Amino acid sequence: MFYAHSTVNQSGSNKYWVFGALAVGLFASVVDHGSVIVALPSIAEDLRIELASVQWVVIGFALTISALLLPMGRLADIIGQKRVYVLGSVILMLGAAGAGLAPDSATLLLARIFQGVGAAMTQGTGMAIMTSVFPSSERGRAIGLLMTTVGVGAVAGPAIGGVVVDLVHWRAVFFITIPLGLLGVIATLVVLRRWESSAPGGRAGRALSGFDWPGAALSTGVLVALLLGLTLAVNTGWMSAPILAAFALSAGMFAAFIWWELRAASPMFNLRFFRERVFSCGVSAAFLTFLGQSSVLFLMPFYLQNVLGHSPKVAGLVVMPGALCMAIMGSVSGTLSDKFGWRWFTVGGMVFSTLGLAILTRVTESSSLWEVIPGLIMVNCGMGMFYSPNSSSVLSAVGRESYGVVSGFLNLVRNSANVISLAIATTIVTVTMGSLGFEPSLEAVRNDAVEGVRGAFTAGMRYAFFGLIALVIASMTVSLLQGGAKPAPQPERAAPQPGD
Repeated sequence: MFYAHSTVNQSGSNKYWVFGALAVGLFASVVDHGSVIVALPSIAEDLRIELASVQWVVIGFALTISALLLPMGRLADIIGQKRVYVLGSVILMLGAAGAGLAPDSATLLLARIFQGVGAAMTQGTGMAIMTSVFPSSERGRAIGLLMTTVGVGAVAGPAIGGVVVDLVHWRAVFFITIPLGLLGVIATLVVLRRWESSAPGGRAGRALSGFDWPGAALSTGVLVALLLGLTLAVNTGWMSAPILAAFALSAGMFAAFIWWELRAASPMFNLRFFRERVFSCGVSAAFLTFLGQSSVLFLMPFYLQNVLGHSPKVAGLVVMPGALCMAIMGSVSGTLSDKFGWRWFTVGGMVFSTLGLAILTRVTESSSLWEVIPGLIMVNCGMGMFYSPNSSSVLSAVGRESYGVVSGFLNLVRNSANVISLAIATTIVTVTMGSLGFEPSLEAVRNDAVEGVRGAFTAGMRYAFFGLIALVIASMTVSLLQGGAKPAPQPERAAPQPGD
Protein backbone atom coordinates (compact mmCIF):
# COMPACT_ATOMS: atom_id res chain seq x y z
CA MET A 1 0.00 0.00 0.00
CA PHE A 2 1.20 3.50 -0.81
CA TYR A 3 0.41 6.50 1.35
CA ALA A 4 0.37 10.21 0.75
CA HIS A 5 3.43 12.29 1.31
CA SER A 6 3.83 16.01 0.80
CA THR A 7 6.60 18.54 1.15
CA VAL A 8 4.06 20.92 2.69
CA ASN A 9 3.43 18.50 5.54
CA GLN A 10 3.54 20.38 8.85
CA SER A 11 6.06 22.85 7.44
CA GLY A 12 5.44 26.20 9.11
CA SER A 13 3.19 28.58 7.24
CA ASN A 14 2.80 26.23 4.28
CA LYS A 15 0.05 24.35 6.09
CA TYR A 16 -1.98 27.56 6.11
CA TRP A 17 -1.60 27.86 2.35
CA VAL A 18 -3.11 24.40 2.11
CA PHE A 19 -5.96 25.51 4.34
CA GLY A 20 -6.53 28.59 2.17
CA ALA A 21 -6.76 26.51 -0.99
CA LEU A 22 -9.17 24.00 0.52
CA ALA A 23 -11.19 26.74 2.22
CA VAL A 24 -12.17 28.30 -1.12
CA GLY A 25 -13.73 25.07 -2.37
CA LEU A 26 -15.39 24.31 0.97
CA PHE A 27 -16.77 27.84 1.17
CA ALA A 28 -18.28 27.49 -2.30
CA SER A 29 -19.93 24.19 -1.36
CA VAL A 30 -21.43 25.57 1.87
CA VAL A 31 -22.68 28.71 0.13
CA ASP A 32 -24.41 26.52 -2.46
CA HIS A 33 -26.12 24.43 0.23
CA GLY A 34 -27.30 27.42 2.27
CA SER A 35 -28.58 29.25 -0.80
CA VAL A 36 -30.55 26.23 -1.96
CA ILE A 37 -32.29 25.81 1.41
CA VAL A 38 -33.49 29.42 1.36
CA ALA A 39 -34.60 29.01 -2.27
CA LEU A 40 -36.72 25.89 -1.63
CA PRO A 41 -40.08 27.69 -1.33
CA SER A 42 -39.40 29.61 -4.55
CA ILE A 43 -38.31 26.42 -6.33
CA ALA A 44 -41.50 24.70 -5.17
CA GLU A 45 -43.66 27.53 -6.48
CA ASP A 46 -41.87 27.99 -9.82
CA LEU A 47 -41.66 24.30 -10.72
CA ARG A 48 -45.04 23.56 -9.07
CA ILE A 49 -43.66 21.00 -6.65
CA GLU A 50 -45.40 20.21 -3.36
CA LEU A 51 -43.41 21.25 -0.33
CA ALA A 52 -43.33 17.62 0.81
CA SER A 53 -41.62 16.76 -2.48
CA VAL A 54 -39.29 19.74 -2.82
CA GLN A 55 -37.34 18.45 0.18
CA TRP A 56 -35.87 15.91 -2.29
CA VAL A 57 -33.73 18.71 -3.70
CA VAL A 58 -31.94 18.59 -0.34
CA ILE A 59 -32.52 14.94 0.55
CA GLY A 60 -31.43 13.55 -2.85
CA PHE A 61 -28.19 15.50 -2.52
CA ALA A 62 -27.60 14.39 1.07
CA LEU A 63 -28.56 10.77 0.39
CA THR A 64 -26.06 10.52 -2.48
CA ILE A 65 -23.32 11.97 -0.31
CA SER A 66 -24.12 9.59 2.53
CA ALA A 67 -24.14 6.54 0.28
CA LEU A 68 -20.77 7.32 -1.31
CA LEU A 69 -18.71 8.95 1.47
CA LEU A 70 -17.22 5.72 2.80
CA PRO A 71 -16.16 4.31 -0.61
CA MET A 72 -14.79 7.70 -1.69
CA GLY A 73 -12.82 8.08 1.54
CA ARG A 74 -11.27 4.67 1.07
CA LEU A 75 -10.60 5.44 -2.60
CA ALA A 76 -8.76 8.61 -1.58
CA ASP A 77 -6.56 6.63 0.81
CA ILE A 78 -5.67 4.28 -2.06
CA ILE A 79 -5.23 6.42 -5.20
CA GLY A 80 -4.54 9.83 -3.67
CA GLN A 81 -6.49 12.43 -1.74
CA LYS A 82 -5.70 15.30 -4.12
CA ARG A 83 -6.94 13.41 -7.17
CA VAL A 84 -10.25 12.54 -5.56
CA TYR A 85 -10.69 16.04 -4.11
CA VAL A 86 -10.06 17.88 -7.39
CA LEU A 87 -12.25 15.54 -9.46
CA GLY A 88 -15.03 15.89 -6.90
CA SER A 89 -14.81 19.68 -7.10
CA VAL A 90 -15.20 19.57 -10.88
CA ILE A 91 -18.24 17.29 -10.59
CA LEU A 92 -19.78 19.68 -8.05
CA MET A 93 -19.46 22.59 -10.49
CA LEU A 94 -20.90 20.63 -13.40
CA GLY A 95 -23.83 19.56 -11.25
CA ALA A 96 -24.46 23.15 -10.17
CA ALA A 97 -24.61 24.24 -13.80
CA GLY A 98 -27.06 21.44 -14.58
CA ALA A 99 -29.26 22.37 -11.62
CA GLY A 100 -29.32 26.01 -12.64
CA LEU A 101 -30.45 25.09 -16.15
CA ALA A 102 -32.92 22.38 -15.10
CA PRO A 103 -36.27 22.78 -16.93
CA ASP A 104 -38.23 20.58 -14.53
CA SER A 105 -38.09 18.93 -11.11
CA ALA A 106 -36.77 15.60 -12.43
CA THR A 107 -33.79 17.23 -14.13
CA LEU A 108 -33.13 19.34 -11.05
CA LEU A 109 -33.08 16.24 -8.86
CA LEU A 110 -30.70 14.41 -11.20
CA ALA A 111 -28.36 17.40 -11.21
CA ARG A 112 -28.41 17.52 -7.42
CA ILE A 113 -27.64 13.80 -7.24
CA PHE A 114 -24.69 14.40 -9.57
CA GLN A 115 -23.57 17.19 -7.26
CA GLY A 116 -23.85 14.74 -4.38
CA VAL A 117 -21.29 12.46 -6.06
CA GLY A 118 -18.84 15.36 -6.18
CA ALA A 119 -19.57 16.37 -2.60
CA ALA A 120 -18.92 12.81 -1.42
CA MET A 121 -15.49 13.01 -3.04
CA THR A 122 -14.56 16.36 -1.46
CA GLN A 123 -16.09 16.38 2.04
CA GLY A 124 -14.07 13.71 3.78
CA THR A 125 -11.02 14.13 1.56
CA GLY A 126 -10.66 17.83 2.36
CA MET A 127 -10.65 17.10 6.10
CA ALA A 128 -8.15 14.26 5.59
CA ILE A 129 -5.74 16.55 3.75
CA MET A 130 -6.05 19.26 6.40
CA THR A 131 -5.44 16.93 9.33
CA SER A 132 -2.48 15.40 7.50
CA VAL A 133 -0.62 18.68 6.95
CA PHE A 134 -1.14 19.85 10.55
CA PRO A 135 0.72 18.05 13.36
CA SER A 136 -1.36 15.85 15.66
CA SER A 137 -0.95 18.40 18.47
CA GLU A 138 -2.85 20.90 16.28
CA ARG A 139 -5.53 18.55 14.94
CA GLY A 140 -8.30 20.44 16.74
CA ARG A 141 -7.01 23.72 15.33
CA ALA A 142 -7.09 22.27 11.80
CA ILE A 143 -10.66 21.08 12.11
CA GLY A 144 -11.59 24.35 13.80
CA LEU A 145 -10.30 26.28 10.78
CA LEU A 146 -12.53 24.17 8.56
CA MET A 147 -15.44 24.88 10.89
CA THR A 148 -14.73 28.60 10.60
CA THR A 149 -14.94 28.29 6.84
CA VAL A 150 -18.19 26.37 7.15
CA GLY A 151 -19.56 29.02 9.49
CA VAL A 152 -18.61 31.92 7.22
CA GLY A 153 -20.14 30.04 4.28
CA ALA A 154 -23.25 29.36 6.33
CA VAL A 155 -23.52 33.11 7.02
CA ALA A 156 -22.97 34.07 3.40
CA GLY A 157 -25.04 31.27 1.81
CA PRO A 158 -28.53 32.07 3.11
CA ALA A 159 -27.90 35.82 2.90
CA ILE A 160 -26.63 35.63 -0.67
CA GLY A 161 -29.32 33.12 -1.60
CA GLY A 162 -32.11 35.27 -0.19
CA VAL A 163 -30.91 38.39 -2.01
CA VAL A 164 -30.37 36.50 -5.28
CA VAL A 165 -33.82 34.87 -5.13
CA ASP A 166 -35.45 38.24 -4.44
CA LEU A 167 -33.51 40.24 -7.05
CA VAL A 168 -32.73 37.67 -9.76
CA HIS A 169 -34.15 34.13 -9.66
CA TRP A 170 -33.70 30.91 -7.73
CA ARG A 171 -31.67 29.46 -10.63
CA ALA A 172 -28.94 32.01 -10.01
CA VAL A 173 -28.14 30.48 -6.59
CA PHE A 174 -26.57 27.51 -8.39
CA PHE A 175 -24.50 29.60 -10.79
CA ILE A 176 -22.94 31.95 -8.22
CA THR A 177 -20.83 29.18 -6.68
CA ILE A 178 -19.23 28.02 -9.95
CA PRO A 179 -16.55 30.76 -10.13
CA LEU A 180 -15.62 30.09 -6.49
CA GLY A 181 -15.41 26.37 -7.15
CA LEU A 182 -13.15 26.94 -10.15
CA LEU A 183 -10.88 29.20 -8.08
CA GLY A 184 -10.71 26.48 -5.43
CA VAL A 185 -9.63 23.85 -7.95
CA ILE A 186 -6.89 26.08 -9.35
CA ALA A 187 -5.64 27.01 -5.88
CA THR A 188 -5.57 23.35 -4.80
CA LEU A 189 -3.61 22.29 -7.87
CA VAL A 190 -1.07 25.08 -7.33
CA VAL A 191 -0.60 24.76 -3.56
CA LEU A 192 -0.63 20.97 -3.54
CA ARG A 193 1.40 20.54 -6.72
CA ARG A 194 4.06 18.63 -4.74
CA TRP A 195 1.56 16.49 -2.89
CA GLU A 196 2.20 12.96 -4.06
CA SER A 197 -0.73 10.63 -4.61
CA SER A 198 -1.05 7.47 -2.56
CA ALA A 199 -0.13 5.43 -5.57
CA PRO A 200 2.07 7.58 -7.85
CA GLY A 201 2.09 7.12 -11.58
CA GLY A 202 1.08 3.77 -12.99
CA ARG A 203 0.88 2.20 -9.54
CA ALA A 204 -2.56 3.82 -8.97
CA GLY A 205 -4.22 1.22 -11.13
CA ARG A 206 -2.51 -1.63 -9.33
CA ALA A 207 -3.39 -0.11 -5.95
CA LEU A 208 -7.01 0.28 -7.06
CA SER A 209 -7.17 -3.43 -7.83
CA GLY A 210 -7.19 -4.02 -4.05
CA PHE A 211 -10.24 -1.81 -3.54
CA ASP A 212 -13.00 -3.54 -1.57
CA TRP A 213 -15.74 -3.50 -4.22
CA PRO A 214 -18.12 -5.86 -2.36
CA GLY A 215 -17.77 -3.74 0.78
CA ALA A 216 -18.41 -0.56 -1.20
CA ALA A 217 -21.51 -2.04 -2.84
CA LEU A 218 -22.89 -3.31 0.46
CA SER A 219 -22.25 -0.08 2.37
CA THR A 220 -23.88 1.95 -0.41
CA GLY A 221 -26.86 -0.41 -0.55
CA VAL A 222 -27.38 -0.27 3.22
CA LEU A 223 -27.56 3.51 3.25
CA VAL A 224 -29.67 3.89 0.11
CA ALA A 225 -32.30 1.40 1.33
CA LEU A 226 -32.35 2.80 4.87
CA LEU A 227 -32.49 6.48 3.96
CA LEU A 228 -35.03 5.98 1.17
CA GLY A 229 -37.22 4.05 3.58
CA LEU A 230 -36.99 6.75 6.23
CA THR A 231 -37.73 9.52 3.75
CA LEU A 232 -40.62 7.85 1.91
CA ALA A 233 -42.24 6.64 5.14
CA VAL A 234 -43.41 10.20 5.81
CA ASN A 235 -45.86 9.98 2.89
CA THR A 236 -46.49 6.25 2.44
CA GLY A 237 -46.72 5.23 6.10
CA TRP A 238 -44.16 3.63 8.39
CA MET A 239 -45.87 0.23 8.33
CA SER A 240 -46.49 0.06 4.56
CA ALA A 241 -45.08 -2.93 2.68
CA PRO A 242 -42.50 -0.98 0.60
CA ILE A 243 -41.12 0.77 3.69
CA LEU A 244 -40.86 -2.43 5.71
CA ALA A 245 -39.19 -4.12 2.73
CA ALA A 246 -36.65 -1.27 2.49
CA PHE A 247 -35.81 -1.55 6.18
CA ALA A 248 -35.52 -5.34 5.95
CA LEU A 249 -33.26 -5.06 2.90
CA SER A 250 -31.07 -2.51 4.66
CA ALA A 251 -30.77 -4.72 7.75
CA GLY A 252 -29.85 -7.74 5.64
CA MET A 253 -27.18 -5.89 3.70
CA PHE A 254 -25.82 -4.41 6.94
CA ALA A 255 -25.37 -7.88 8.40
CA ALA A 256 -23.66 -8.99 5.18
CA PHE A 257 -21.42 -5.89 5.27
CA ILE A 258 -20.25 -6.68 8.81
CA TRP A 259 -19.61 -10.32 7.93
CA TRP A 260 -17.62 -9.36 4.84
CA GLU A 261 -15.59 -6.54 6.41
CA LEU A 262 -14.41 -8.80 9.23
CA ARG A 263 -13.05 -11.28 6.68
CA ALA A 264 -11.89 -9.13 3.75
CA ALA A 265 -8.14 -8.94 3.15
CA SER A 266 -8.35 -5.17 2.58
CA PRO A 267 -11.66 -4.05 4.12
CA MET A 268 -13.53 -0.92 3.14
CA PHE A 269 -13.67 0.09 6.78
CA ASN A 270 -11.85 -1.42 9.75
CA LEU A 271 -14.73 -2.23 12.12
CA ARG A 272 -12.24 -2.94 14.90
CA PHE A 273 -11.89 0.82 15.35
CA PHE A 274 -15.08 0.56 17.40
CA ARG A 275 -13.20 -1.37 20.08
CA GLU A 276 -11.72 1.96 21.14
CA ARG A 277 -14.03 3.86 23.52
CA VAL A 278 -12.82 7.23 22.26
CA PHE A 279 -13.72 6.27 18.70
CA SER A 280 -17.07 4.60 19.37
CA CYS A 281 -18.32 7.23 21.82
CA GLY A 282 -17.15 10.06 19.57
CA VAL A 283 -18.97 8.65 16.54
CA SER A 284 -22.13 7.95 18.55
CA ALA A 285 -22.16 11.46 20.01
CA ALA A 286 -21.72 12.99 16.55
CA PHE A 287 -24.63 10.96 15.16
CA LEU A 288 -26.94 11.96 18.01
CA THR A 289 -25.88 15.60 17.75
CA PHE A 290 -26.68 15.96 14.06
CA LEU A 291 -29.82 13.88 14.48
CA GLY A 292 -30.93 16.36 17.12
CA GLN A 293 -30.18 19.58 15.26
CA SER A 294 -30.19 19.21 11.46
CA SER A 295 -33.94 19.56 10.95
CA VAL A 296 -33.98 22.96 12.66
CA LEU A 297 -32.51 24.65 9.59
CA PHE A 298 -34.87 22.69 7.31
CA LEU A 299 -38.05 23.74 9.12
CA MET A 300 -37.03 27.35 9.77
CA PRO A 301 -37.32 28.69 6.18
CA PHE A 302 -40.89 27.36 5.97
CA TYR A 303 -41.74 28.79 9.37
CA LEU A 304 -40.18 32.18 8.64
CA GLN A 305 -41.66 32.53 5.15
CA ASN A 306 -44.96 30.62 5.21
CA VAL A 307 -45.99 31.17 8.84
CA LEU A 308 -44.49 34.54 9.79
CA GLY A 309 -44.72 35.85 6.21
CA HIS A 310 -41.15 37.11 5.78
CA SER A 311 -39.33 37.28 2.44
CA PRO A 312 -36.55 34.84 1.43
CA LYS A 313 -34.05 37.66 1.98
CA VAL A 314 -35.16 38.19 5.57
CA ALA A 315 -35.23 34.43 6.18
CA GLY A 316 -31.63 34.27 5.01
CA LEU A 317 -30.53 37.17 7.17
CA VAL A 318 -32.13 35.67 10.29
CA VAL A 319 -29.73 32.70 10.31
CA MET A 320 -26.62 34.88 9.86
CA PRO A 321 -25.87 35.66 13.53
CA GLY A 322 -26.05 31.99 14.54
CA ALA A 323 -23.88 30.85 11.65
CA LEU A 324 -21.29 33.51 12.51
CA CYS A 325 -21.22 32.28 16.10
CA MET A 326 -20.72 28.72 14.84
CA ALA A 327 -17.72 29.87 12.81
CA ILE A 328 -16.13 31.57 15.82
CA MET A 329 -16.85 28.78 18.29
CA GLY A 330 -15.62 26.09 15.89
CA SER A 331 -12.19 27.66 15.65
CA VAL A 332 -11.90 28.60 19.32
CA SER A 333 -13.05 25.24 20.70
CA GLY A 334 -10.88 23.30 18.26
CA THR A 335 -7.75 25.19 19.26
CA LEU A 336 -8.47 25.03 22.99
CA SER A 337 -9.31 21.32 22.86
CA ASP A 338 -5.75 20.64 21.70
CA LYS A 339 -4.62 21.99 25.07
CA PHE A 340 -7.42 21.08 27.49
CA GLY A 341 -8.99 17.96 25.97
CA TRP A 342 -12.40 17.40 24.43
CA ARG A 343 -14.93 16.88 27.21
CA TRP A 344 -15.41 20.52 28.26
CA PHE A 345 -16.24 21.49 24.69
CA THR A 346 -18.30 18.53 23.48
CA VAL A 347 -20.47 18.51 26.60
CA GLY A 348 -20.58 22.31 26.80
CA GLY A 349 -21.66 22.53 23.19
CA MET A 350 -24.62 20.28 23.82
CA VAL A 351 -25.64 22.42 26.79
CA PHE A 352 -25.78 25.45 24.48
CA SER A 353 -27.79 23.53 21.89
CA THR A 354 -30.26 22.28 24.48
CA LEU A 355 -30.89 25.83 25.67
CA GLY A 356 -31.33 27.02 22.09
CA LEU A 357 -33.85 24.31 21.28
CA ALA A 358 -35.72 25.08 24.51
CA ILE A 359 -36.09 28.68 23.33
CA LEU A 360 -37.42 27.53 19.94
CA THR A 361 -40.08 25.33 21.59
CA ARG A 362 -41.80 28.55 22.70
CA VAL A 363 -42.35 30.12 19.26
CA THR A 364 -45.88 30.71 17.95
CA GLU A 365 -47.46 31.68 14.63
CA SER A 366 -47.12 35.34 15.68
CA SER A 367 -43.65 35.36 17.24
CA SER A 368 -41.25 38.18 16.46
CA LEU A 369 -37.85 37.54 14.93
CA TRP A 370 -36.25 38.53 18.24
CA GLU A 371 -37.82 35.41 19.76
CA VAL A 372 -36.36 33.20 17.02
CA ILE A 373 -32.84 34.58 16.57
CA PRO A 374 -31.56 33.86 20.13
CA GLY A 375 -32.57 30.21 19.83
CA LEU A 376 -30.82 29.84 16.48
CA ILE A 377 -27.70 31.52 17.90
CA MET A 378 -27.56 29.09 20.82
CA VAL A 379 -28.08 26.02 18.62
CA ASN A 380 -25.33 27.11 16.23
CA CYS A 381 -22.95 28.00 19.06
CA GLY A 382 -23.43 24.52 20.46
CA MET A 383 -22.73 22.89 17.12
CA GLY A 384 -19.57 24.93 16.57
CA MET A 385 -18.34 24.21 20.07
CA PHE A 386 -18.97 20.46 19.70
CA TYR A 387 -17.86 19.53 16.20
CA SER A 388 -14.15 20.35 16.08
CA PRO A 389 -13.18 18.68 19.40
CA ASN A 390 -15.39 15.69 18.68
CA SER A 391 -13.90 15.10 15.22
CA SER A 392 -10.40 15.56 16.60
CA SER A 393 -11.10 12.93 19.27
CA VAL A 394 -12.25 10.38 16.70
CA LEU A 395 -9.25 10.94 14.42
CA SER A 396 -6.88 10.67 17.39
CA ALA A 397 -7.86 7.00 17.73
CA VAL A 398 -6.63 6.00 14.24
CA GLY A 399 -3.43 6.27 12.21
CA ARG A 400 -2.84 8.89 9.53
CA GLU A 401 -3.04 6.22 6.82
CA SER A 402 -6.75 5.89 7.64
CA TYR A 403 -7.59 9.61 7.74
CA GLY A 404 -9.32 9.50 4.36
CA VAL A 405 -11.78 6.72 5.13
CA VAL A 406 -12.37 7.86 8.75
CA SER A 407 -12.93 11.48 7.67
CA GLY A 408 -15.35 10.15 5.08
CA PHE A 409 -17.04 8.07 7.76
CA LEU A 410 -17.45 11.11 10.04
CA ASN A 411 -19.08 13.01 7.20
CA LEU A 412 -21.21 9.94 6.44
CA VAL A 413 -22.46 10.00 10.03
CA ARG A 414 -23.28 13.69 9.70
CA ASN A 415 -25.11 13.40 6.39
CA SER A 416 -27.01 10.27 7.35
CA ALA A 417 -28.14 11.92 10.56
CA ASN A 418 -29.22 14.97 8.53
CA VAL A 419 -31.53 12.88 6.36
CA ILE A 420 -32.93 10.90 9.29
CA SER A 421 -33.48 14.11 11.25
CA LEU A 422 -35.51 15.60 8.39
CA ALA A 423 -37.64 12.46 8.18
CA ILE A 424 -38.31 12.42 11.93
CA ALA A 425 -39.13 16.12 12.17
CA THR A 426 -41.37 16.06 9.08
CA THR A 427 -43.26 13.07 10.46
CA ILE A 428 -43.83 14.78 13.82
CA VAL A 429 -45.05 17.97 12.13
CA THR A 430 -47.41 16.27 9.68
CA VAL A 431 -48.82 13.84 12.28
CA THR A 432 -49.52 16.79 14.57
CA MET A 433 -51.26 18.67 11.78
CA GLY A 434 -53.38 15.62 10.97
CA SER A 435 -54.34 15.10 14.62
CA LEU A 436 -55.58 18.72 14.74
CA GLY A 437 -57.83 18.18 11.72
CA PHE A 438 -55.67 19.64 8.97
CA GLU A 439 -54.14 18.10 5.89
CA PRO A 440 -51.08 16.16 7.18
CA SER A 441 -48.50 17.64 4.82
CA LEU A 442 -46.07 20.53 4.73
CA GLU A 443 -47.85 21.71 1.57
CA ALA A 444 -50.92 22.62 3.62
CA VAL A 445 -49.11 25.39 5.49
CA ARG A 446 -49.05 27.44 2.29
CA ASN A 447 -52.84 27.54 2.12
CA ASP A 448 -53.80 30.93 3.52
CA ALA A 449 -57.53 30.17 3.12
CA VAL A 450 -57.50 27.46 5.80
CA GLU A 451 -57.76 29.13 9.18
CA GLY A 452 -55.55 27.64 11.86
CA VAL A 453 -53.23 25.67 9.59
CA ARG A 454 -50.24 27.84 10.41
CA GLY A 455 -50.83 27.33 14.11
CA ALA A 456 -51.04 23.57 13.55
CA PHE A 457 -47.73 23.59 11.67
CA THR A 458 -46.09 25.64 14.42
CA ALA A 459 -47.42 23.30 17.10
CA GLY A 460 -45.95 20.32 15.23
CA MET A 461 -42.64 22.12 14.89
CA ARG A 462 -42.55 22.77 18.63
CA TYR A 463 -43.19 19.09 19.35
CA ALA A 464 -40.39 18.19 16.95
CA PHE A 465 -38.03 20.48 18.84
CA PHE A 466 -38.92 18.77 22.13
CA GLY A 467 -37.92 15.47 20.54
CA LEU A 468 -34.67 16.97 19.32
CA ILE A 469 -33.85 18.10 22.86
CA ALA A 470 -33.97 14.48 24.02
CA LEU A 471 -31.48 13.48 21.31
CA VAL A 472 -29.09 16.30 22.18
CA ILE A 473 -29.19 15.32 25.87
CA ALA A 474 -28.35 11.75 24.82
CA SER A 475 -25.35 13.09 22.89
CA MET A 476 -24.26 15.00 25.97
CA THR A 477 -24.37 11.80 28.01
CA VAL A 478 -22.29 9.84 25.49
CA SER A 479 -19.74 12.67 25.35
CA LEU A 480 -19.37 12.44 29.12
CA LEU A 481 -18.65 8.72 28.81
CA GLN A 482 -16.03 9.30 26.11
CA GLY A 483 -13.58 10.94 28.48
CA GLY A 484 -11.37 13.95 27.96
CA ALA A 485 -7.85 12.52 27.60
CA LYS A 486 -6.08 12.70 24.26
CA PRO A 487 -4.44 9.38 23.36
CA ALA A 488 -1.58 9.35 20.90
CA PRO A 489 -2.62 8.38 17.35
CA GLN A 490 -2.77 4.63 17.05
CA PRO A 491 -0.96 2.80 14.23
CA GLU A 492 -3.06 1.14 11.60
CA ARG A 493 -4.16 -2.26 12.71
CA ALA A 494 -3.19 -5.25 10.68
CA ALA A 495 -5.67 -6.16 8.00
CA PRO A 496 -8.27 -8.49 9.47
CA GLN A 497 -8.02 -12.07 8.35
CA PRO A 498 -10.86 -14.45 7.56
CA GLY A 499 -12.22 -15.94 10.71
CA ASP A 500 -10.85 -13.21 13.01
